[in-house]
Amino acid sequence: MPADESPGQQPHRGRGAVRNVAGRFERLQVVPFDDGWESLDEAPPRLQTIIAEEPARTILTANDSPDVPFEQSINPYRGCEHGCIYCFARPTHAYWNLSPGLDFESRIFAKQTAPELLRQALRRKGYRPTPIALGTNTDPYQPVERRLRVTRGLLEVLRAHRHPFSIVTKSNLVLRDVDLLVPMAKAGLAAVYFSITTLDRTLARRMEPRAPTPERRLQAMAGLADQGVPVGVLASPMIPGLNDSELDRILEAAAAAGAGSANYILLRLPHEVRALFVEWLETHYPLKKEKVLGLLREMRGGRLNDPQFGLRMRGTGPYADLLNQRFCNACRRLHLERERPELDPSQFRVPLQSGDQPSLF
Repeated sequence: MPADESPGQQPHRGRGAVRNVAGRFERLQVVPFDDGWESLDEAPPRLQTIIAEEPARTILTANDSPDVPFEQSINPYRGCEHGCIYCFARPTHAYWNLSPGLDFESRIFAKQTAPELLRQALRRKGYRPTPIALGTNTDPYQPVERRLRVTRGLLEVLRAHRHPFSIVTKSNLVLRDVDLLVPMAKAGLAAVYFSITTLDRTLARRMEPRAPTPERRLQAMAGLADQGVPVGVLASPMIPGLNDSELDRILEAAAAAGAGSANYILLRLPHEVRALFVEWLETHYPLKKEKVLGLLREMRGGRLNDPQFGLRMRGTGPYADLLNQRFCNACRRLHLERERPELDPSQFRVPLQSGDQPSLF
């Protein structure tokens, strides 16, 4: 057994969370217990992914947070099979009486009516177009998208309306939709951002087990950039003592792949994510656990999470300042300090449908 491996509860193969922690609204908490027969050492059975349809009534989510660069967003899926242990969207599964742990990455809800709901929203009288961000909570190109094509349906609606949008993803599946992305990007209506947390394949496999490898994300970034699609990199989350030493290398690799902008976010541990992440450290990196948590508390004013706007993305203190300085220096050196491309909402239009009255102008 490697020195950095835990002899405790065995994780599910291909999953990020170690187990199903109870949601914060549940009255009962269940914790693993060794019955003396080495029950925690047994490999758990393979966990199957279950896809269900979510009967959504609306699809656009308004945002007024001062520290994110968009006013409205769409998330085609609830839950994410990529299984990223650090995902700040995990707590949303608690609203469905499901666990933010294994349930979040194995019980996926697809909003299959999303394209039609978006079409209705964009045709609504008085609608004011501003760029729509896809994938701000869960990945719009997670594995089930290959079959259901909900994200592609949304892009087709956005193209028909000449509506600006951006995409955040960890998946090279985005290359499937170059026929939509390239013309929209050349018209100033689209940009794609790739989340790259590490270049270490072993760490990536443990931390985000079903996401495409970092190499494939960089290849996808280069593929889009070569065809004129503005691409950027999100080196996030940065986890002190675990992957923050890679920040410069991630930015260098992204710049070489054609990225024109960059950003990073310090690890966030809201609600149940805190317990899930601590348990993940105990399982995979027990010798690094205290260092990681200690540095995180130093950057979060003594806590493991700070939800304050303006502080939650970057943290405070000397270590946070040093990380930010490294980021800024690398961006200047690599010419990544450019702002995100301006997407043009003035091109928005409402296509005529059967029964519509055509304009005289």
